[in-house]
Amino acid sequence: MPNQKLIEIHDATLWRGSTCVFENLTLSIEEHERVAILGPNGSGKTTLLKTINREIYPAIKAGSYIRILGREKWNVWELRKKIGVVSNDLHQRYTATTTAIEVVVSGFHSSIGIHGTLADRVTRDQIDAARRTLSELGIDELRRTPLNRMSSGQQRRCLLARALVHDPVTLILDEPTTGLDFAASFDYLERIRKLAQAGRNIIIVTHHLNEIPPEVDRVILLQNGIIAADGPKATILTGETLSAVYETPICVTEIDDYYLAYPG
Repeated sequence: MPNQKLIEIHDATLWRGSTCVFENLTLSIEEHERVAILGPNGSGKTTLLKTINREIYPAIKAGSYIRILGREKWNVWELRKKIGVVSNDLHQRYTATTTAIEVVVSGFHSSIGIHGTLADRVTRDQIDAARRTLSELGIDELRRTPLNRMSSGQQRRCLLARALVHDPVTLILDEPTTGLDFAASFDYLERIRKLAQAGRNIIIVTHHLNEIPPEVDRVILLQNGIIAADGPKATILTGETLSAVYETPICVTEIDDYYLAYPG
C-alpha cells in the first residue's frame, strides 16, 4: 500500500497576525519521509510548523487547501495521537513547578499541565503510559520532580516524552537543542536518531546543520516566504546554495554523514 501524504498544501496563503508569510504555497511531504526545514529568521519556518500542527489555517480562497494525512478537517486531540510536537515555544508555556509526570500526562489532553477539573480526567492507564515513556527516556526517577529542579536536557526529555506518549508515527522537532550544552545536545540528538532508526517519521526545523540526523533524506530551504530549494540533502546542503539563501559566505563540510557549516 503506497504511503499517503503527511501534509499536502496547495496554493495556500498563510498569515501570522497582520503579516502574510506565504502566498500561493504548494508543498507536500509523504507520511514516512524524514525532512529538515531550514531558513533564515523570518523565512517562514515557524509558520509552516504551526500550519502542520493545525495552529494556523490558510486564508479561504477557491482551489486552496491543506490536507493532513489526507483530511482537511481534524479534531485536534485526535491529530495529536498521530503527530507529536516538541518545541521551545511549548517548553516555555509550562510553569516551573510542573512535574515530569504532569508534563507527559498533559500530552493525552493537549493541555499545558494538569490543572483543575482536568486532573479528574487523568486515568491510571495514562499515568502508567507516562511512566513507561519517561523510563524509556531514562528519567522515570524524575517523575515527581518539578521542571525548575531539572537540567535543561532533562526538561527537554520531558517534552519529548509528552510527544511520544501517544506513540505517534510522526515527530516534529522545532530547534531541538536550543538552550542545551554540548553534553545535553549530543544526548538529545542521539535519542532523536534512534527514534528515526526505529521507524519514526521525523520533521526537524532547525538553524543548525549538525542537528540534522543522517537518517534525514530531504531538506526544504525557505527564504522570505518561498521555497528556495527542496530536494535530497546532499544536493541542498552546499555552500553555494546556503550562501545565496542566507546572503553571507558559507562553507559546508560533511563528517560521518553529519553536515557542518562554517564561515566562507
